[in-house]
Amino acid sequence: AAAAGAASPADKERFICIYPAYLNNKKTIAEGRRIPIDKAVENPTSTEIQDVCAAVGFNVLLEKNKMYPREWNRDVQYRGRVRIQLKQDDGNPCLPQFPTRKSVMLYAAETIPKLKTRTQKMGGSDQSVQQGEGGKKSKGKKKK
Repeated sequence: AAAAGAASPADKERFICIYPAYLNNKKTIAEGRRIPIDKAVENPTSTEIQDVCAAVGFNVLLEKNKMYPREWNRDVQYRGRVRIQLKQDDGNPCLPQFPTRKSVMLYAAETIPKLKTRTQKMGGSDQSVQQGEGGKKSKGKKKK
């Protein structure tokens, strides 16, 4: 293994990490969101981040069992982080349209809602939300 200081940007250790929390509009800055809330997505998963970044041509690594340190919720959906090769050996961006990690995060947040899984799920999740509200209403009635 290369010495830590001499690791080239092409080494897996030098890939940037993106945790789903960075793009989650349900989180505050203190909880780890790193992009403006109006650009963030609702509960993105590491798989979704991987999908959109791989689709645009990044060298992507999904680390399923990694957790974001500030994430208190240990559920599988919050697990995982994506490592992305941002720069080549010579230090130039792998993809010129993404010179910074922020640009990658904003792109991922912008693209995730357009994923097929998302557009289909959205229909399903709307129903479950309504059911949930219905359940809450009936609980209220029971209390009376």
